[in-house]
Amino acid sequence: MKSLFSIQNTKKITVLLLLFVSCIGFAQDKKQELENKRLQLMKEISLINKLIRKTNSKTKFIVDDVRSINHKIRVKKDLIKVMNQQTNLLTNQINSNIKKIGQLRDDLTKLKTDYAAMIRKSYKSKSEQSRLMFLLSSESFLQAYKRVKYMKQYTDYRKKQGEAIAARTQELQKLNTTYAAQKKEKETLIADNRKIQEELENEKNTQSEMLAALRKDKDKYASQVKKKRQQADEIDRQIEKLIRDAIAKSNKKAGKKSTNKTFALTPEAKAIGNSFTANKGKHIWPVAEGTKVQGYGKHRDLLNPNVTIENNGVVLATNKNARVRAIYKGKVTHVFGVKGGNKGVMITHGSYITAYYNLKNVSVNVGDEVSTKQNIGTVDTDENSDKTELKFFVFKNTKRLNPESWLYRM
Repeated sequence: MKSLFSIQNTKKITVLLLLFVSCIGFAQDKKQELENKRLQLMKEISLINKLIRKTNSKTKFIVDDVRSINHKIRVKKDLIKVMNQQTNLLTNQINSNIKKIGQLRDDLTKLKTDYAAMIRKSYKSKSEQSRLMFLLSSESFLQAYKRVKYMKQYTDYRKKQGEAIAARTQELQKLNTTYAAQKKEKETLIADNRKIQEELENEKNTQSEMLAALRKDKDKYASQVKKKRQQADEIDRQIEKLIRDAIAKSNKKAGKKSTNKTFALTPEAKAIGNSFTANKGKHIWPVAEGTKVQGYGKHRDLLNPNVTIENNGVVLATNKNARVRAIYKGKVTHVFGVKGGNKGVMITHGSYITAYYNLKNVSVNVGDEVSTKQNIGTVDTDENSDKTELKFFVFKNTKRLNPESWLYRM
């Protein structure tokens, strides 16, 4: 019965230890995940400061400046959120360690008290002579053997108690060191968070000043927005028309109806399309260094929150004279230009199309087979806003796709 009880206890302890280890592992994984996010956002902020120069409400295109500062605010809010999560995780770990330290101190005190009592008792009644008399007074050989075994067990137990005290002491020292490091880490994190929040408030104040300037001159603002919307609409219309033409051409070549809305693919093109799909979320960015300043989808107007503006691609800020690269191998189907605007390149990857717009020059021709990372042109820098931005699109046949889902860590 005693043996069964010991086995059950051992099983319970093993389960508890496994749960404890798994909890530690989960906490460490979560901590590393948050730290990776923090470092990524810090890197993005550094890149934003480098690529999106100090905004100036007196520039000709104040709308661009407001959009840039909105992007800064958005990223800093994300950073503060992650840092708050890190602080909360550290607080939980610190509180847990405080509890463990208290339990360890109690265990250690009890162990030391028991050990001291055992040593005192041993010195009083277990001298070498006492041990010998204890053995000689045995009534039989069997009893003497049991007494020898008992003395050995007693000695082993005392040794284990000493080892337990040493182990608990070492564990306590380790926990105290971890606790001190966590406290310091939390203090640093809080100080950094406070600094980022101050920067965020400054950005918000600058944003408010710009919006006030826009409200003062609504006509000028409306003119800028209208011009940009018209240009964006023209780019969208032209790209979508070129895609429809390319689909019709592929079907005509394959001897199919030209009214089909999907590409007629060769086995090789189908394989490239499947490979493109398999790399979803892993594709390289179309510029080596850049930051997303406008995302895909619907966005609220700056001065009229009830009005939404739709963006069919993503806008990436990058370095002056940055080279544009194909995000995946494929075939150049179109090199196009927009009236009053710049050049663009379209590349097919099976049934997928990637489009790159706002190039000042193009280094590929229609019909060229391109490889991943191949240079296809150079991004233009707007002389009014001094911003170097690439607009990037992804389609499957005629269906618009969100590029943020396809590029790595966007």
